[in-house]
Amino acid sequence: MDRIEGMTMFLLAIERGSFSAAARELRLPVQTVSRKIAELETHLGARLLTRTTRRLALTDAGETYAAAARRIVEQVEDAERQVAGEFVAPRGDLVITAPLLFGRLHVLPIVSDFLAQFPEINIRLVLGDWNVNLLDDQIDMAIRIARLPDSAMIATRVGAVRGVVCASPALLARHGVPRAPDELRRMPCISPEGPASTAAWRFRDPLKGSGFEVPIVPRLVTSAEAAIEAAVRGTGLTRLLHYQAWDALGAGTLEIVLAPYELEPFPVHLMHASRGQMPLKLRRFLDFAAPRLREALAPLAAA
Repeated sequence: MDRIEGMTMFLLAIERGSFSAAARELRLPVQTVSRKIAELETHLGARLLTRTTRRLALTDAGETYAAAARRIVEQVEDAERQVAGEFVAPRGDLVITAPLLFGRLHVLPIVSDFLAQFPEINIRLVLGDWNVNLLDDQIDMAIRIARLPDSAMIATRVGAVRGVVCASPALLARHGVPRAPDELRRMPCISPEGPASTAAWRFRDPLKGSGFEVPIVPRLVTSAEAAIEAAVRGTGLTRLLHYQAWDALGAGTLEIVLAPYELEPFPVHLMHASRGQMPLKLRRFLDFAAPRLREALAPLAAA
């Protein structure tokens, strides 16, 4: 049997959650994928997966084998890329992920310019407001806006963005301009939906430097883009990252309030896995994107 082929199908099946999903991606009959993995289990003399009607689950032996198989497949892929010249000339495919609105505003223009300059590189740009696992989801590079935990990933800082509370001039004329975060308790608020959505907004005491939270009861919970539009219409105050409200602030349809109480700006990083030699296509994108993002983000870090 072809063990590399079996390993590849096994890893894809557990990453996608089913034989049928792996078969669709490989464009093979599901019976072929099932048979190849069964042959792999027979060869090893161990059961790697438990199959239910809903999902696949790894056995203890499967956990151990998956980690080893992933390393082997990655080494084979690295060797193939070197033979194909990927480490000598910038060519091949890249998968890059970024937050939805940030990706559209700041990453997509850079990707378009990069593709024009490097005709032998193709990019799949995945935009979404969730964090993915770079290795499990086969992502080459991620743009993250957050304080990063310690990890084995390589992170290149390209800037920072403020978190701002803003409202329309009309709403501030009706309700008054809040001078301290506690005044938000009596004012209508809009909460952007997403991983960071909470029932309280966090601020920093400008004198003590310590953080504190103010509970809010939002009149509206929606996407960041819709929150901007609703805030412009005077529905309530909203809390956003500075780049999200940049156009409305520039047009004067939104104003920043409570600036002295803002948290420290959130760092922006380009992240990639640290394994092995960096393919030239990834190095070229990092060198191309980092200075352009630094230039674009420079106005967004300081009050």
